[in-house]
Formats: sequence, structure tokens, C-alpha cells
Amino acid sequence: MALSQTQEQIVTGLLLGDGYLEFDKFKASRLQIKQAECKKEYVFWLYTHFADKVRTPPKQRGDTMQWYFSTRSLRELEEWRSNFYPNGKKIVPRNITELLVDPITLAVWFMDDGVLDYRIRSHYSFTLSTDAFSIAEVQLLQHTLLKNFGIESSIQTPSSRGTKYTKLYIGKNGREKFLEAVKPYMLKCFAYKIPPHYSLTPQRLNSMQLQRVR
Repeated sequence: MALSQTQEQIVTGLLLGDGYLEFDKFKASRLQIKQAECKKEYVFWLYTHFADKVRTPPKQRGDTMQWYFSTRSLRELEEWRSNFYPNGKKIVPRNITELLVDPITLAVWFMDDGVLDYRIRSHYSFTLSTDAFSIAEVQLLQHTLLKNFGIESSIQTPSSRGTKYTKLYIGKNGREKFLEAVKPYMLKCFAYKIPPHYSLTPQRLNSMQLQRVR
């Protein structure tokens, strides 16, 4: 069964973030989702979108308190594996500007790998962790954000213990457009990633989630 458009959009966001495609050696891949207990809501939200591709609902690992599920091995996911893992290592595919086009993709990526820097008196910014990607790949993501969403960003390389980590930084010139794009999809468990003065009410969150599941 082919992936729906929404499933394709979410898969792209997951693969830019924490999602992982496992190859079963029989020419098919399965999507694996693992999150901490505090993000259980996120795991079940993802499950609602992939329930038709999953054999077993999310379960909890007793030793780690993680919640997890995986899809069946699907030939339909091979396009994503060949794009994101051409040599076994995750990369940013060259056609990312054609894949990262919908706000839900951006929101899933942010929920997986985004950080809010908030300080009183209206200072706030967002960072997307892109440590696993090369500078050229991060530049491609930067170009994609600007081209497809009009979001300005910059590339930062902070150091920790002698190691440089590449980040996409979204400051005052891009934060409003970024926030407007992602906040309709932000779940309650990620409220800490949204500035307090922009936080969605629980009622609005629940309403939006119901609309997406239908």
C-alpha cells in the first residue's frame, strides 16, 4: 500500500530528525520510532498517522522507559532509504527542496531536533540540530527553508570540548515565519519549545490534534 501524502511528509521530517529506516535485507525498509516517556504523546500521534502500516501499537521498554513502534517492512519506504541512506549513512538528499515543502514536515523535524532559546523581554530564537550533516548539506537545508518557507537562518558551529557542532540558527529575521509554520502541529509535550506568549491552550491543541487524525 502506497504511503499517503501526509505519511510522506512526516517521514521526511522524521528522517531529518530522530527517525531511522532499518533495512531488513529483503529489499524493504521499516520506519522505527523511539522516544522517552515524556514524549509518549508524540509517539502515539505518529502512530495515528501510520496505524495502517503497523502491526503492533506502541509499546514501552521496561528497562529504558522508552516508547517505541515500527512499521512493517515496506517497499514503499525504499525511495526514502535510497535518498537518505545512499551509502548506509544518513545524509540530506539533493532533492530536499522537493521533499521539505509542507509545514508538517518542518514541525516534525523541529519536534525531533529543535531547541528554543527564550529570554524575558521578547528575545527568542530557534535552533535545529544538524550535527550529523556536512556543512554543504546544512547549507542546502538553509536554502530550502528560505526558498520554500521564506525563513531566514544562519549556520553556527559552536564548540564543545574541542568538537564543533553544526546548527541552523533562526533568529529575529526568520523566527516569526518559522513559528507560524510549525505551531499548528506542536503537541502539548513540546510546549517548552514555544515561547510562553505564543503557547497554545490545551483546548486548542486537542482540537487541532482531532482534526489531523480524522
